[in-house]
Amino acid sequence: MSTRTNRQVLLNAHPVGFPVDTDFKMVETPAPEPGDGELLIRTIYQSLDPYMRGRMNPGLSYTAGVSLGEVMGAGTVGQVVASRHDRFAEGDFVLSSNGWQEYAVSDGRGVRKLDPAAAPISTAVGVLGMPGMTAYAGLLEVGELKDGDNVVVSAASGAVGAVVGQIAKIKGHRVVGVAGVQKKCDYVTGELGFDACVSHRSDTLADDLQVACPDGIDLYFENVGGKVFEAVLPLLNDFARMPVCGRIANYNMTSLPEGPNEVPRLMGLVLVKRLRIRGFIVYDHVHLQDDFLRDVGGWIGSGQLKYREDIVEGIENAVGAFQGLLRGENFGKLLVRVSDDPTSRA
Repeated sequence: MSTRTNRQVLLNAHPVGFPVDTDFKMVETPAPEPGDGELLIRTIYQSLDPYMRGRMNPGLSYTAGVSLGEVMGAGTVGQVVASRHDRFAEGDFVLSSNGWQEYAVSDGRGVRKLDPAAAPISTAVGVLGMPGMTAYAGLLEVGELKDGDNVVVSAASGAVGAVVGQIAKIKGHRVVGVAGVQKKCDYVTGELGFDACVSHRSDTLADDLQVACPDGIDLYFENVGGKVFEAVLPLLNDFARMPVCGRIANYNMTSLPEGPNEVPRLMGLVLVKRLRIRGFIVYDHVHLQDDFLRDVGGWIGSGQLKYREDIVEGIENAVGAFQGLLRGENFGKLLVRVSDDPTSRA
């Protein structure tokens, strides 16, 4: 019998609109013990990402949703605390998908060792993990970044948007961000080096964006949807490309918005301007993994690419942090520190 207690956050109800506290349930169980060919992982960092909202809904999306009573899914960084697996030893740091819980047993599939000397282990679920890879693949392969492109990025201070804009700048492009509060816009231009940033909270968003994009938009990296998309649409140049990564403004909708049907206008612009709008899922681009780690790792090492983490302490605060993410309250890549990080220099 294990002497370790495992706290887990389960999906208690499918959210209707914005997720509320009672949609989740915290339980405590004995931590499992690894069997032959298995390892036990203690979670150190748990990722929180917007896509998780879609996985809370019933029915299929691009991946299976979380069933009621199941542990919420998430990418995690952890340490092996017991192993009966020939590839992993006690003490190894690993990337896995243990979800919102303190401990998990794995058979090793999908688990990757991490080298704390190469990069902080938290980055494996951030700038050097799924969000960074999403930015890299979405901009370069899906968006087909081309010489002379004027680039606009929504959610520009976030885990994906910040990397998108910085890669475009590294490659010599003019980049405009869209973010929330002024301190985020100041960070995007002052720290990340974007050419301009406008606030989606401004009553003059459309005018502000037009001023910031005097030559129109050739590539728009879509993370948000809603009024940001509406402001971008008229500014798209002929043959503009729009990789659609997310639409966080719409995730909590319970019905279609009131108002005129804008689909005919959209389709008219798609035709006349020969626009290409393409949704993508990062897992469709795993062939870029080595290039991504080489390029982004190199840019971080040289100081050309910067990242910011927003770390919340304790799994008991995961639900509130996720709710804040959906409200845009986080500043940078949002993580929950579930247990002590023995590699931290702080």
